[in-house]
Amino acid sequence: MRTNPVIQAAIDLTAGAAGGTACVVTGQPFDTAKVKMQTFPGMYKGLIDCFVKTYKQVGFRGFYKGTTPALVANIAENSVLFMCYGFCQQIVRFLAGLDRKTELSDLQNAAAGSFASAFATLVLCPTELVKCRLQTMHELQLSGKITQGHNTVWSVVKGVLQKDGPLGFYRGLSSTLLRELPGYFVFFGGYELSRTFFASGRSKNELGPIPLMISGGFGGICLWIAVYPIDCVKSRIQVLSMAGKQAGFMGTFSNVLRNEGVLALYSGLKPTMLRAFPANGALFLAYEYSRKIMMKQIDAY
Repeated sequence: MRTNPVIQAAIDLTAGAAGGTACVVTGQPFDTAKVKMQTFPGMYKGLIDCFVKTYKQVGFRGFYKGTTPALVANIAENSVLFMCYGFCQQIVRFLAGLDRKTELSDLQNAAAGSFASAFATLVLCPTELVKCRLQTMHELQLSGKITQGHNTVWSVVKGVLQKDGPLGFYRGLSSTLLRELPGYFVFFGGYELSRTFFASGRSKNELGPIPLMISGGFGGICLWIAVYPIDCVKSRIQVLSMAGKQAGFMGTFSNVLRNEGVLALYSGLKPTMLRAFPANGALFLAYEYSRKIMMKQIDAY
């Protein structure tokens, strides 16, 4: 039975939202440490130091600063990403002259994921900007870059609107897009390649939760290894522009290399790697199982 395209899009969107929620719940403390270390590398000696200082200064809630926009960002991004992923898979089938039901190769799925990420960037950039600023508010005040903190989602949103207008939410859009396109190519490519390995001749749809989580984790690791320096530059643009005029992608990239060295582009890599495996494993597990449940319900009717 062929599922109606509109119903299929709704299923993919809902399953993507479930995956995004699972990703944030699993990995938010590590994401907070990543952003802090990326934007203020001189304040922390390493991951443990960042965790200890954050707990002493702000308490346990400090690890979950920015959770609301992180949830909004991940739910919005993954809803759009997986909905567009389904559409982009059909576009790849059309371009390759394949039937609508033909299973794509791992490389073709990777290309579809990369195309889909361009659409997801439009909803991700504004919410990620708010999240990053909330996560680093304490450091911005400590460094003297700002004198008054904006400690709620609404205060950050209001500050962006007053200072830069609606387009201010798209600060760092080009670097976000530069991160997403190659990042999601290797993300979906790594995920599908790992699923192919575990399937070993049978259908990938028959895989259990452990292979799915490992495959999702592997895809996440591939993504961050490929694009981490770009993400570091993006975080700096989005956070430090709050304290005044900030250079664009090439200007920020050059400044970091010239003043801090290449290793500064990898500040916060450890918490990112620690987060990537469980968070993306949870993302794909929630996505695949919720999608499978909804498809069964539709087929029953």
